[in-house]
Amino acid sequence: MAASLMRTLPVSVQLPDEAPLHIAAQVWAPAQLAAPPVVLVCLPGGGMNRRYYDLQADDDSFSFARQMTARGFVVVVLEHLGVGDSSRPADSYALTADRITQANSEATAAVLAQLRDGSLLPQLGPLPSLRSIGVGHSMGAMFTITQQAARQQHAAIVVLGFSTRGLPEYVSPKVIELAREPALIRAQVVDRARKMFVADYPEIKPSPAANSIFGGSKADPRGVEAIKAARVPLLPVPAFFSMVPNNVGPEAAQVTVPVFIGVGDKDMVGPPHAVPAAFTASQDVTLYVQPGAGHSHFLFASRSQLFQRLADWSRTVVARLDEV
Repeated sequence: MAASLMRTLPVSVQLPDEAPLHIAAQVWAPAQLAAPPVVLVCLPGGGMNRRYYDLQADDDSFSFARQMTARGFVVVVLEHLGVGDSSRPADSYALTADRITQANSEATAAVLAQLRDGSLLPQLGPLPSLRSIGVGHSMGAMFTITQQAARQQHAAIVVLGFSTRGLPEYVSPKVIELAREPALIRAQVVDRARKMFVADYPEIKPSPAANSIFGGSKADPRGVEAIKAARVPLLPVPAFFSMVPNNVGPEAAQVTVPVFIGVGDKDMVGPPHAVPAAFTASQDVTLYVQPGAGHSHFLFASRSQLFQRLADWSRTVVARLDEV
């Protein structure tokens, strides 16, 4: 099994009456680093911690981290503020999309610097030519987009189970109306999230409807059991914002690097072929519709196809960059 290590990365985001904040990162190193060197920097979705990318069952076939290290990639998973072993402020409504994006960007910069100078994984030596690809699932994909728009840190990004369509069926007609003016809805997002969720760090209660979000009848029962260890309370403000129509449409339109969009054919993103339209500035957008898969792609039999397709795509886009 692939070995991993944990790191704590301080960030400059400050909140009233809170100690200095940090991001928790888990890092997996391949036994043999493939060329050119690539690190996948992964962000989990709403209600998930870092274990989403390392689902533990009776084999490694559900673990994104282990499958991708076996293919020669370094894998890093960051936990958002308020999630897992990252700092958990008392007021979850203070964790806005802007603050989480800032913290994730700073943590990404720190871990990339440590990989490139050789201090994080000394067995691999310095990796000055290392390229990063941002990977996000669901709400984590939303943050991968906002981070790339703000900081341009990655050579490419992978957007899994997310679209800027949002989830209009879960929000009020008033929110849909406000969403037509991005500045209006963004100014009200905290108040609107409080009205929807009320509690700090709200939990998705177990129910057939909630379970179908993660799996569904075609999900492998071993994966369904494994994902239980990844489930955590929601970050209410970004969870609400991810439901808003055209949530990060302005940021998606600023992404200029190659984009891989992966959705299940039974996902919750709306019509799959409409998703790429948000990335108007990218010259290289790939859509992959994973057969037989719902929203949590790693739980389904076709996950091996997704892992291999992502590996091949990542190598191709990085090789093209090196040719320029």
